[in-house]
Amino acid sequence: MNAYKLKRNTYKTLCYIFLVILFLISFLPVYLLFVNATRSTAQINAGFSLIPGTSLMENWQIVDGFGLDIPLGLRNSLVIAASSTFLTVYFSLLTAYAINVYNFKYKRFFYGFILAMNLVPMNLYLIGFFQYMHMLGMLNTLPPMIIPAIAAPGAVFFFKQYLDAALVPDLIQAARIDGTSEFGIFNKIVLPLAAPGAFTMAIFSFVGSWNAFMGPLFIIGGNTNLHTLPLIMQRLQGDAFRVDWGAIYLGMAISLAPVIVIYAIFSRYIVSGITLGSVKE
Repeated sequence: MNAYKLKRNTYKTLCYIFLVILFLISFLPVYLLFVNATRSTAQINAGFSLIPGTSLMENWQIVDGFGLDIPLGLRNSLVIAASSTFLTVYFSLLTAYAINVYNFKYKRFFYGFILAMNLVPMNLYLIGFFQYMHMLGMLNTLPPMIIPAIAAPGAVFFFKQYLDAALVPDLIQAARIDGTSEFGIFNKIVLPLAAPGAFTMAIFSFVGSWNAFMGPLFIIGGNTNLHTLPLIMQRLQGDAFRVDWGAIYLGMAISLAPVIVIYAIFSRYIVSGITLGSVKE
């Protein structure tokens, strides 16, 4: 018995050590980013430090000297990220619900096509999407950055697996017998039931949309009034002869801070959403 307890305690200790290592690997780069935002370029070139510097205001003055409209970038990023997140979550859950509940012709093929689309990297169709938007005259506008979020194969796959575990068919049948419309069933029953999973996908979708760079660069790069925060912060690179690393790190910290806040507020839904979706009662 003592040997078993000793073995279990050893495994537990090793698990904790492994988790601490993973935490440090994940946390240290973010911490160094915020530390370097307070250091000068000379200090950064001299080597890394875990102690914050005293050049935060100097770095901000450099950022301000570039004439960057940071509030504009925050607004554009928020509009794109919030709108695309809503479309991704709602319509992907609606699609997954339809696949889960209804039987229709070519259902297996349709779902298989969605799974196959998960294997296609974004950069592979970005040029074609750019040419298509150019033909429609929609370059340098916001809709191309928002509307395609309706079709999110990864989100559909996530919600399909989630509903397989969380959705009770008898509940749907009871609602139909009571005369509830199909959209009423989805909005009043399925959405609240899938709320933990929806919050989980919303966080991932929001972070991905907020940090997107290549897509906005191709589609809205020609209109500075629509630039997102990552596009605005890209201008801090300056030229090849003079790079203010402190200002660049500060710009990256400003761009990352809203994502960290959103993630910190809603991170508990990630655990609850994945846990609930992995166990069928």
